Amino acid sequence: MIGITPPFFLLGPTLGPTELILILVIVIIFFGVGRLPEVFGGLGRGIREFRKAAKDEGEEEDSETTDAGPAAESAEPAVSSEANPPEKV
Repeated sequence: MIGITPPFFLLGPTLGPTELILILVIVIIFFGVGRLPEVFGGLGRGIREFRKAAKDEGEEEDSETTDAGPAAESAEPAVSSEANPPEKV
């Protein structure tokens, strides 16, 4: 009985050195050698901004849960003496 092999796209990503060189050649042909630093610089800035936004979002969620704890624990509101002046007799 002959085994059936799955289609190539089901085997998973397989990028070897040959494929990477081919992709680099296509990028060089498409953008040109002079624009490569600009293109990859923009790509790097985009990745950096994405990571920063993801990190800020995570810190914001952490601070919300931390800030909510002490506020919920205080059952007695703080009353200032200026808000309720003493009565004069």
